[in-house]
Amino acid sequence: MPAADTPRAARRPRAARTAPPLGSLTQAAHRENAACTHCGSERVTQLTMSLTDGTPVQFVSCHVCEERSWSSAAGPLSVDGILERSRKR
Repeated sequence: MPAADTPRAARRPRAARTAPPLGSLTQAAHRENAACTHCGSERVTQLTMSLTDGTPVQFVSCHVCEERSWSSAAGPLSVDGILERSRKR
């Protein structure tokens, strides 16, 4: 039989996965309290990330005033604080 005519093995159906909601402008209904700390606009991109030292932070970038901010559970973080926590030891 030519390779194109060989039967394929039966595939098992994949389990349905529920994707987490995106936290950006594309799905405004899924954003929770995402607003610029400088101008109050809700036109922001918000990302959750972990810094090199393991600190979980929220990064918010405003599409109106271009303000960028980082915060942790302890409160707002400065750029210098972010850079210090992101250095490899």
